[in-house]
Amino acid sequence: MRCELCNPASEQVLWQDGFCRVTLVDDSDYPGFCRVILERHMSEMTDLPAPERARLMDVVFAAEAVLREVLAPDKINLACLGNVVAHLHWHVIPRYRDDRHFPKPIWAEGAEPSRRPRAAPDADRLARALKRRLG
Repeated sequence: MRCELCNPASEQVLWQDGFCRVTLVDDSDYPGFCRVILERHMSEMTDLPAPERARLMDVVFAAEAVLREVLAPDKINLACLGNVVAHLHWHVIPRYRDDRHFPKPIWAEGAEPSRRPRAAPDADRLARALKRRLG
């Protein structure tokens, strides 16, 4: 089975440490959308030992904090679905009151066009902020 998170075609890695990585998702509707991806194949949080669950969540929370610091969104959405790719990963999504799905989840149907397009975030600035927080 080919797993797109184990073997991505392309991705912009903002931070990594061998346990997990933070990537910037190329989505013009949701600039700053990040994924925190476990570096080994596992599908559920409860499959991880408690210290590794805590470690992964520390990275998720660091990504959230950096997005709030750098982009100042109205809200951050955190999601761990794995319905399409059974490989443990978290979505960290900056949300704005004028984005195309707000206040619904970004995967909701019936979205209107973006009300105010936003520029892509400065990936280098995000990466530097993650390195400051995570080492």
